[in-house]
Amino acid sequence: MIMRIARENDELFSRLKPCHYGRRIRSHYMAYSIKYDFSKMYLLESGGEQKAVISLFNRSMVIGELIDKRLSGDDIEELALFIQINLPASVELDPVYASVLSPLISELYSGELRTEFAYNSSGDSRGAQIDEFPSLDSVFDILRGCFPALNDSGGLWIADTSHRIRRGMSQSFLMNGCTTATLQYALDGVALIGNVATKKEYRGQFYARRLLYRLGERLTEEGWSVRLFARPHRVSYYEEIGFAAISHDIVFELQDEKISEKEEKDVF
Repeated sequence: MIMRIARENDELFSRLKPCHYGRRIRSHYMAYSIKYDFSKMYLLESGGEQKAVISLFNRSMVIGELIDKRLSGDDIEELALFIQINLPASVELDPVYASVLSPLISELYSGELRTEFAYNSSGDSRGAQIDEFPSLDSVFDILRGCFPALNDSGGLWIADTSHRIRRGMSQSFLMNGCTTATLQYALDGVALIGNVATKKEYRGQFYARRLLYRLGERLTEEGWSVRLFARPHRVSYYEEIGFAAISHDIVFELQDEKISEKEEKDVF
């Protein structure tokens, strides 16, 4: 059974497994609790046990198991139905379930391989100067040129990021006015970096590498394990900076053309 969480429950969220999926969900809960329709939280129960929490944040779904719990085949089938009802743009969960979930939602979703990288410090903290309090409009101006999907959600991205910054859960960085990265969460000793982008006319000049190196060294000095996610073909790029691939997972992404095909089948 999957039901929406209607009341704050810090104890429940503290029982999420200390992995990326649990940290992602906790970051949503810590930022917004359960008060907003754009950040809905659900609980999956089966056999009288609480097993997982599901975060539906805007159009992204993340599924995180509770400590010492595993999902059964029936649980995955229920999740597949829940996904098809809500049609999130992306779905993340422990990769051990990917092979079971994939055929259940393949009519609408494609699984994309993703690599998790961890930074290995060189101990040299010297590096480029970074603007640690940039205008979020300036940051988004760079992002929109690199991530077309963000073009129609500038206000949303800025509102969400500024809210997380005020709550001390996030921070954006800018270097040379042309390269940016954002600390997406810092929990359980892990700092996740994302939204790395460089203006088109400045690419190839190593600005992103310098920014990531500097952030990696600084956060490591502060005691954080620095992580980021990227596609597998970027392995050599991140290795040159000091990152190493440590794991892989599958992100399920909604395919618009598959929705159109399904609608045609339903009509005819």
